[in-house]
Amino acid sequence: MLNLSKYTALLPLILLFSCTMSTPKLSDKIVIAHRGASGYLPEHTLESKAMAHAMNADYIEQDIVLSKDDVPIVIHDIYLEEVTDVALMYPERSRADGRFYVIDFSLDELRRLSVNERIELSTKKAVFPNRFPLKKSNFKLHTLQDEIELIQGMNKSTGKNIGIYPEIKNPGFHHQHGKDISKIVLQILKKYGYSKKSDACILQCFDAKELQRIRQELNSDLFLTQLLDFPESLDDLEKYASYADAIGPSIEQLWITSFGKSLEEKKDLIQRAHKLNLKIHAYTFRQDEHPNFENFEALLNFGFYELELDGVFTDFPDKVIRFLEN
Repeated sequence: MLNLSKYTALLPLILLFSCTMSTPKLSDKIVIAHRGASGYLPEHTLESKAMAHAMNADYIEQDIVLSKDDVPIVIHDIYLEEVTDVALMYPERSRADGRFYVIDFSLDELRRLSVNERIELSTKKAVFPNRFPLKKSNFKLHTLQDEIELIQGMNKSTGKNIGIYPEIKNPGFHHQHGKDISKIVLQILKKYGYSKKSDACILQCFDAKELQRIRQELNSDLFLTQLLDFPESLDDLEKYASYADAIGPSIEQLWITSFGKSLEEKKDLIQRAHKLNLKIHAYTFRQDEHPNFENFEALLNFGFYELELDGVFTDFPDKVIRFLEN
């Protein structure tokens, strides 16, 4: 018979671990798998998402664009040619600007494409040459539903509760084409059990008007992140706090804002945000791209311990998790 008495001292740790596994992290420092484990596999492939899940990222990101038949496709851009073989498969389907748009293709057509590492259009070479080799193996585009079912399925089989972090891409572009991408995405999220702030889902968007619409007109109670890009100000915290729960500045914004300042001055932004109940989830932390820092560890130290960020988007979730553990 198994003697459990020697495990009694471990019960508090076991209970703590169990609670951590069963509830989404919204208060601790979180690690968001940027386009999946994209430092190791082509971005936004199901394989990349499965790897990020195995690495125990807290959230996995999904960029969302609509197809011609209004299906949410997980891809970073409204264009196809930088990450697929669309120019070979459908050479006659580009627009006058030479670009191939997701919105011009049906789901069936998109599923026929092969996905590769992101390339520079001018050179046709990989943006990150030391990552997964170009034109190797067999990767495909997939829908938001496909990915949610994969993540929820892995959560069930592993006992984890890893969350999703979808982004509404270019809502204005979709509106110009008569498509309400936010409404479509919110309906799908609700179908799969994501409708409240307590759910393991954070919704993000760069378009401030659209994010306000999601909160106020579409009445979403999800945790919302206002993504920021230059030249948007990091000082408009009160405005963001009126409808969002977090802001998402780039690491470059934070570096430029804090360069030459004392540690106390650097932390001022985070402290002001926290007083307004805003979290700060910064993007993008890459081991193979850290121009202002000596190495990846120095970048992570700047983000987590100098600035005291609440979370980061990273192509290398395993390395960030290991850094935090150590």
